[in-house]
Amino acid sequence: MCNLYSMTATQDAIRKLSRARTDRTGNLPSMPAIWPDTAAPIVREGPEGRELTLARWGMPSPAFALQGRTVDRGVTNIRNLSSPHWRRWLGTEHRCLVPFTSFSEMERLPDGTTRPVWFADGPDRPLHFFAGLWTNRTSVRKVKEGEINADLFGFLTTEANPVVAPVHPRAMPVILTEPEEFELWLTGPTDIARELQRPLDPKKLEIVALGRKEDSQTDSLLR
Repeated sequence: MCNLYSMTATQDAIRKLSRARTDRTGNLPSMPAIWPDTAAPIVREGPEGRELTLARWGMPSPAFALQGRTVDRGVTNIRNLSSPHWRRWLGTEHRCLVPFTSFSEMERLPDGTTRPVWFADGPDRPLHFFAGLWTNRTSVRKVKEGEINADLFGFLTTEANPVVAPVHPRAMPVILTEPEEFELWLTGPTDIARELQRPLDPKKLEIVALGRKEDSQTDSLLR
């Protein structure tokens, strides 16, 4: 599962590609390493139209996963859209686009250690989007924080394509690269939008970095 990604595009580039009318992110920095529970940019349909805003990575966990626990660290990746837990958030009011420039999967090496492998649509790492869901929830994310209210997000996964499968055979994020896909995910009927949950064309993905905990768009050398 993808628990680390990078977003190094400018907020102006995100607004233009997604056609967001409102920007609520302030001065958005380059984010070469986004980890679970980090506040990261998403694009969603808001009361005043399409908006770019921030949310914390990790949707509410299913009830069975919280039995005996007081902290909900959240679910970053969403696969089974037929589950009642996820069906409640499949309407357009809960769909979002998650901007990224590369994402990482962990590769297990022969000696038992692991290393990050970064994937992108070429070494220049163009801006694309994950198909995401978001909601607002009051919960305890961290003991030291206590109960908070926050906007939360996660993104869909699907079968791994031939580029990702040798590193992570079970899954990869659902990636949207075309304007018509962005519109369908944000505004289309649920049964049609769900058809976007499919592997990306392998011609649009390659390994761009190895072994790093963050991915910088200015350095495309494999290590």
